Amino acid sequence: SPPSQQSTPDPTVTVPPRPLPTSHSDLSKDALLFFFPALLFDFLASPSLHSYRFRRRPPPPLPSLRPTRLRIVDRRPGRALPPPLRPRGLRPPAPLRPYAAGFATPRSTTVNMSLDVTQVLLSAQSADGAVRKHAEESLKQFQEQNLPGFLLSLSSELANEEKPEESRRLAGLILKNALDAKEQHRKNELFQRWLALDAGAKAQIKGLLLQTLTSPVASARSTASQVIAKVAGIEIPQKQWPELIGSLLANIHQVQPNVKQATLETLGYLCEEVSPDAVDQDQVNKILTAVVQGMNASEANSDVRLAATRALYNALGFAQVNFSNDMERDYIMRVVCEATQSPDVKIRQAAFECLVAISSTYYDKLATYMRDIFNITAKAVRGDEESVALQAIEFWSSICDEEIDILDEYSSEFTADSDVPCYYFIKQALPALVPMLLETLLKQEEDQDLDEGAWNLAMAGGTCLGLVARTVGDDIVPLVMPFVEENITKSEWRQREAATYAFGSILEGPSADKLAPLVNVALGFMLSALMKDPSNHVKDTTAWTLGRIFEFLHGSALETPPIITAENCQQILTVLLHSMKDVPNVAEKACGALYFLAQGYVDSGSASPLSPFFQDIVQNLLMVTHREDAGESRLRTAAYETLNEVVRCSTEETAAIVMQLVPVIMVELHQTLEAEKLSTDEREKRSELQGLLCGCLQVIIQKLGGMESTKYSFLQYADQMMELFLRVFACRNATVHEEAMLAIGALAYAAGPNFAKYMAQFYQYLEMGLQNFEEYQVCAITVGVVGDLCRALEDKILPFCDGIMTQLLKDLSSNQLHRSVKPPIFSCFGDIALAIGENFEKYLIYAMPMLQSAADLSAHTTATDDEMLDYTNQLRSGILEAYSGILQGFKSSPKTQLLMSYAPHIIQFLDALYNGKDMDDAVMKTAIGVLGDLADTLGVHAGPLINQSTSTQAFLEECLASDDPLVKESADWARIAISRAVSG
Repeated sequence: SPPSQQSTPDPTVTVPPRPLPTSHSDLSKDALLFFFPALLFDFLASPSLHSYRFRRRPPPPLPSLRPTRLRIVDRRPGRALPPPLRPRGLRPPAPLRPYAAGFATPRSTTVNMSLDVTQVLLSAQSADGAVRKHAEESLKQFQEQNLPGFLLSLSSELANEEKPEESRRLAGLILKNALDAKEQHRKNELFQRWLALDAGAKAQIKGLLLQTLTSPVASARSTASQVIAKVAGIEIPQKQWPELIGSLLANIHQVQPNVKQATLETLGYLCEEVSPDAVDQDQVNKILTAVVQGMNASEANSDVRLAATRALYNALGFAQVNFSNDMERDYIMRVVCEATQSPDVKIRQAAFECLVAISSTYYDKLATYMRDIFNITAKAVRGDEESVALQAIEFWSSICDEEIDILDEYSSEFTADSDVPCYYFIKQALPALVPMLLETLLKQEEDQDLDEGAWNLAMAGGTCLGLVARTVGDDIVPLVMPFVEENITKSEWRQREAATYAFGSILEGPSADKLAPLVNVALGFMLSALMKDPSNHVKDTTAWTLGRIFEFLHGSALETPPIITAENCQQILTVLLHSMKDVPNVAEKACGALYFLAQGYVDSGSASPLSPFFQDIVQNLLMVTHREDAGESRLRTAAYETLNEVVRCSTEETAAIVMQLVPVIMVELHQTLEAEKLSTDEREKRSELQGLLCGCLQVIIQKLGGMESTKYSFLQYADQMMELFLRVFACRNATVHEEAMLAIGALAYAAGPNFAKYMAQFYQYLEMGLQNFEEYQVCAITVGVVGDLCRALEDKILPFCDGIMTQLLKDLSSNQLHRSVKPPIFSCFGDIALAIGENFEKYLIYAMPMLQSAADLSAHTTATDDEMLDYTNQLRSGILEAYSGILQGFKSSPKTQLLMSYAPHIIQFLDALYNGKDMDDAVMKTAIGVLGDLADTLGVHAGPLINQSTSTQAFLEECLASDDPLVKESADWARIAISRAVSG
């Protein structure tokens, strides 16, 4: 019988989303119908395949101190994220109200099709909630009952010069959101809905949109530009609307500046929406010619020139051929550089944004322009408006990113003949670049440490300095240290802070040998400054710099003499614990420094230098979490995450103290569940605190469950913990659900088979997690917890497997679930099979066709970029882990012969992976392991299949010769198993 759905301990059967195969003869067809479209959609709907995006360096993240998902911070923690650096004018404005995102809810009521669209649109913006709601309902009904008429009415409203600006603008926004959505599955639905419209209606709508570009009303023109680009994004890849680009280019020759401006804006949006592959080179040339001409200094209208400059930003992805032509590239670069000198600050900023994009997209074409670009950027950094200067600094940060990536990829093997050249622009510019960046560090803002959203010249300069250090290594040290030594003791706080920031920024990149002597001298000075400096700015940066010292120059992996010794460890801890009582932003950085201090002792063995101070550390961190101002500067979060790391890095010596933490944290969690009648803000804060406490308990469970002295005794708290986690689930908050789920996974792993007694109550929440498509991270974590349960319960998971397998099959067949969750689902099949052994027989006819379809797709997918290659390898790993678990689960079972019909396909998949030559080490290790599992489980029956394989011997030899010890170990085992199977 098909897998059943279960919400109680007694399994009950429900119908799956579409009929599953009922016989072997239906297997392939049904499996493909059920699954293949969803997985194919994951590949073909990938944004990386359909839209050009310049690689953007993400803003510096705040440090996550959670051991389970630690983000390694390579920027200044707490120094807030820079705003997005693309031209914001080319982004559509947000819908005025949530309903504008699209109306898909079916309704049965009728609507008067003669409704006054203008009045309804104005009412939809009313301050009166009842009026607004009625208008929204009317618009929804109109869309659902007559989509062509609805879209035509909106486009007519947008084009009508006699209508109010407010109704025209909202009409355009609703139009735009009827053509696009954030979620890929929803976007695809809207695309298909538009393509299915009557050609005559579409032609009318498009004509009205083009007409609106000539409107004297700026907001109407801008909205029409966005909608035209959305329609183009749907139609041009389908070889429809071929006359659009020609019509737009004809507008460029109009006398009216407003028409030229709107047309250039439309071209910019169009280049953002359409893949370069969908536009032929002749049209690309015409677009670039129009855009670059609009940027020229001879263009008198600044709005036209700004629109052209912003359009070039998005058109750069189309310019590969043009940038390969010296003359055309020279012309484009000259016009961009001239635009950086425009009297209009917005044009200057947009021009530097183009330079930033060019630096990452056409790095290998920049050599002849770098001297001029340095002069331009230096002038902007030293004397232009901050918005322009920030982009000038970002240019150099982007160059650093490129060279770091190139040097990381090629490492010591890099030569001048490598596919991607490294021109060492940063190294060549170093003597002039570093002094320019150091100057920016003195341009701090008074309140920058208190504003989490702050981003200014000093922060940008420090971030860039850190990237320069990572790019050139030791060479930066002698250029920065004189600035540090000159300013570190000055009376003006700005100079002391800048010197400290400069020192902290260069701690990643140079060798430990180069930095250790400097840090040994500076450490005592910095500890003193953290205690005594009168400026909170200086103390904030000093605490951050100490964290960087502990992150990069402390730990067992370093070969240099330790920075932290028995002599200074107590002083360091005394200062950090004292600083946790300081103002919130300083205390948060002190927590971060303690986090990295503890992390450096993770491999210290049975005795840690922190053990004598462990109780004081824990008590102080708990006191921080109870500070009245702990909600500021992420202080409470930092304190809990530091506590987690301190616990994670502790040893048997302090197990008793960790055990004492369990009831303390449980009481805290219990108190959050007692509060009633909370405001929205209070509920949000409670949810955040519950997440932190569940995360803390997860780490404690993992620690105590992994130590011999406590792995049984701490389970006295298991019933109480489980009760609390189940109550937390009742809050129905996605974040808390995620944290509680992780904690339960840890508890299941620690409790082992004894966790079975909680499954009846827990199952409903497990099922909810697997059904949570919207917060897909929750779904992914729940899939991981299913794996934990399988390892803990083994065959005791069997009563719940029908429900779990049914939901996993639904997840795989869904276009709505984020594709990143699907590889772990395949892996979960292996966990289930390993746990229940031959009882997996009933699921083979559902799981194996899905695995085969996915294997075929992943083996024959050519990745177009790194992101796609990573996903493809994740998918392959998931499939291989499933095969491995299934093969091992059936080993020594009399039902092993059930796998024989699937074995040829597994061998074909392994052959295809080997011949594809794009496996990463993780896939290679798992693949050779699967080959060994096949030989081990099927024995002599696998021999003929292995002998017929086109690549088994070569694959095995390559793995045996691998530099990766894990690959080699897996290959050694596989060789023995294969030898037994082949020899018979």
